[in-house]
Amino acid sequence: VFSKIFSHEALESYLPKIQVVIKDTLRAWSSNPESINVYHETQKLTFRMAIRVLLGFRIPDEELNHLFDVYQQFVENVFSLPVDLPFSGYRRGIRARETLQKGLEKAIQEKLQNTQGKDYADALDILIESGKEHGKELTMQELKDGTLELIFAAYATTASASTSLIMQLLKHPRVLEKLREELRSKGILHNGCICEGSLRLDNINSLYYLDCVIKEVLRLFTPISGGYRTVLQTFELDGFQIPKGWSVMYSIRDTHDTAPVFKDVDVFDPDRFGQGRSEDKDGRFHYLPFGGGVRTCLGKHLAKLFLKALAIELASTSRFELATRTFPKITLVPVVHPVDGLKVKFFGLDSNQNEILTGTDAMLGATV
Repeated sequence: VFSKIFSHEALESYLPKIQVVIKDTLRAWSSNPESINVYHETQKLTFRMAIRVLLGFRIPDEELNHLFDVYQQFVENVFSLPVDLPFSGYRRGIRARETLQKGLEKAIQEKLQNTQGKDYADALDILIESGKEHGKELTMQELKDGTLELIFAAYATTASASTSLIMQLLKHPRVLEKLREELRSKGILHNGCICEGSLRLDNINSLYYLDCVIKEVLRLFTPISGGYRTVLQTFELDGFQIPKGWSVMYSIRDTHDTAPVFKDVDVFDPDRFGQGRSEDKDGRFHYLPFGGGVRTCLGKHLAKLFLKALAIELASTSRFELATRTFPKITLVPVVHPVDGLKVKFFGLDSNQNEILTGTDAMLGATV
């Protein structure tokens, strides 16, 4: 089922919807006279993408914002100690999950009743159809569980990587300009505008430098530290025997930090993945931001597509600057993110890459 949800055809159909969600979000960021908390706002963005694009829910903005708040409460308490006392994190998490399940059930019921105006099959459609193909009508509980799993998969890690992407573009203006040059050379960016119809999946996949930038963000700022596997057969590692049935944890972050193929591991350098160097090609398990083997992350192509679409919009239609004196420190728990969320001021740009004044700014200019 998940291979269908993240197939090339599915990604092609999601792309225009992803672009709309990103455009609307960047427009809102740019119209805000104050700086924004990038990590918090990218969490909203990835949640909105999951709800609107992956699941095809037509939830009004007010309800969507409420659902986001409830979801955040659920995520914040999902790993609490299971101590069922009033006001405990565990109890808050349980209440948030119940509220969330009610909201999702309402959205699923409305979706099942209203199939008009659909121009693509979203992930939930594929999930439902797959059940029918196997002669099994999914129950409402199974649909809610599947929905929650899809939201969870698309949410925290993508928000983390989106924040890291924005921070690195701020830190490295030459990388941002090189991205713009590639977009111009491929006929995607012209006179400060994204050319209509130019952002198809094949076009985006042909942007070699953009791919290098996203790879480097995920190498240096892998959202999660590692993963777990069960040992299928006893093996030996560095003189130690690891028995069949044991659980083992592998570290993505330590692998990236110590892999001999990467030169100057602490330096943000997208060109390390360029054709001249190709540092990710030397060995199977030196570069694994999405895990490896048969249990590699199924949503990795959607995550990379989302990050690429975001980078294209940032390079094409936005000017942004750090709103604090220095860049914040990074914390690794529960996923990689800046300790202050990353405070950034966004400015709207017109088609010639000129800053658009807000109403207040325009009035002040006129007064002066």
